[in-house]
Amino acid sequence: MSQLVGPVLRMGDDVDQVIAAIEDDNPDQEIEVVDRGAYVRVRGAERVTVTLGTLRHYLGPEFEIRSMESMMSSFVGRVITTSESITWEDITARSRAAAEGAPI
Repeated sequence: MSQLVGPVLRMGDDVDQVIAAIEDDNPDQEIEVVDRGAYVRVRGAERVTVTLGTLRHYLGPEFEIRSMESMMSSFVGRVITTSESITWEDITARSRAAAEGAPI
């Protein structure tokens, strides 16, 4: 069974643009958006990535990955942050794949 992973974003002016960027960067999966008023849960199965390029497309050329930290109140899954992307992944899926000998 797939674990849903992704960010929990504080409600703000840029939330819709961040969601659009996440949806664009994950075209092969359904991204679920749950609006809770003060925050929004954005999640997909096993692995969700958003790239700096796509975020800049929506939020402007000055946007930096580190700005996402202040937008997230929480997240589900293991988060991997680089200067070019943020990935949330289900660590149990990675463990299962390794146990089955699949590339991870």
